Amino acid sequence: MTLVAGVDSSTQSCKVVVLDAGSGTLVREGRAGHPDGTEVHPDHWWQALSAAFDDAGGLADDSALSVGGQQHGMVLLDHAGHVVRPALLWNDTRSAGAAAALTEEVGAEDFARRTGLVPVASFTITKVRWVRDHEPELADRVAAVALPHDWLTWRLRGYGPTGSSPLGPDLEQLTTDRSDASGTGYWSPSAGAYDLDLFEVAFGRDAREAAGKAVPEEPGTVVLPRVLGPGEAAGGIHPDCFGSPAELPGQAGPGLRILLGAGAGDNAAAALGLGAEPGDVVVSVGTSGTVFSAASRAVADPSGTVAGFADASGEYLPIAVTLNAARVLSSVAGILGVDFDELSRLALDAEPGAGGVVLVPYFEGERTPNLPHAKASFHGLSIASSTRSNIARAAIEGMLCGLSGGLDALRAEGGPAMRLLLIGGAVQNPAVQAIAAQVFELPVVIPSPGEYVARGAAVQAAWARSGQRPAWPVAVDAAPAPDFRPVIRENYMRASGHIDPGN
Repeated sequence: MTLVAGVDSSTQSCKVVVLDAGSGTLVREGRAGHPDGTEVHPDHWWQALSAAFDDAGGLADDSALSVGGQQHGMVLLDHAGHVVRPALLWNDTRSAGAAAALTEEVGAEDFARRTGLVPVASFTITKVRWVRDHEPELADRVAAVALPHDWLTWRLRGYGPTGSSPLGPDLEQLTTDRSDASGTGYWSPSAGAYDLDLFEVAFGRDAREAAGKAVPEEPGTVVLPRVLGPGEAAGGIHPDCFGSPAELPGQAGPGLRILLGAGAGDNAAAALGLGAEPGDVVVSVGTSGTVFSAASRAVADPSGTVAGFADASGEYLPIAVTLNAARVLSSVAGILGVDFDELSRLALDAEPGAGGVVLVPYFEGERTPNLPHAKASFHGLSIASSTRSNIARAAIEGMLCGLSGGLDALRAEGGPAMRLLLIGGAVQNPAVQAIAAQVFELPVVIPSPGEYVARGAAVQAAWARSGQRPAWPVAVDAAPAPDFRPVIRENYMRASGHIDPGN
């Protein structure tokens, strides 16, 4: 049996899966936690990666590995390969002012045309602007800007700070892939290239793509990772990358180098892991919600509602994000004093439409639609309708209706929508599955729970090893019968139309 491994270096933790390259069957897995916070020193990711390898039983019998990682996180390196400051993660909002300034300077339509994005605080370009404006002494030290999965891949290949890595700080060896590059705000999915002028607007310095080999030094120029193509290999794991050869999880003999795939951003890796194809829409219900689709053309939405990312297969991955997803259910379950199982039972006791009760679930404000200061609100409450069952059902309907707004935004961009894949821990709730079939006017499929980001990275590893993208089957837990009930969306649209954006 030939084994391949995939890594998901997410915000909260690092997960490793080891799969049979032929069938995609899970053989073993491991996990290690990341520290909390919106800025984290990348060394914590490196330590968690090593611990997760150990927890997965090591990599001694693996032939290839690839790293999927949280998108947008800004890793700044100096000429000696040292991290200049803790990485600002996607959920660090201090750069919101920088996002507004960049949008005003360049224009939303021009930004969308050039990169598929309109700046928000999540994107890397806003973070480099923030560092330029607020930490100029650190900005002067920056020699390269990378993303989380780029940095981990570089370190696995043996590169890193002077004196603490086998091969030293060769910044020309930094690599990324098109999916992660497309979330920076200075790479164009349609052109397939960096927009270096936009990087200069943001950081005030010239930049160039890493060459992968020694080149004449250009003082003051910032190096950006070389963008690898789908299925391309970044190199191999250096036998000494965690210390002496005997300490490397995966060291099975002198000179062993496990092949490294290109890596990917987390959503693109999840799409690979799910085998998503054009016409598939993936709705991921986590702390926040994401709605993305496999598309055959680049998207440029000047409203910023849909971010026009690239995917990891050579196609595109338009995506809409909601701030309120699984936490809607935990919040209402807390109000009712029940667990998720009881919330489900209560919700299924109520009729579709919850007797007219509607929850507009903007507990954390909202991004789709863009209402950052809005708050959650119940509507349609009367003496007769104010039952625990209706409130429980309204919570699930409201959460799913919020996500359906992301689906509407994707459809408005002209993408096909034939099937909806519903993933995330919350979708194992029977009421969520049943109500999803009533909210979404698409066939709903619930894949079996799994680490789909890590699985997608393993797809890349197998692809790099064999030269062919594997077609591993995806197990399905449920496929509820279509049961579309327009009244749910109609009630929700009426209620959400009364939201005051300033409150």
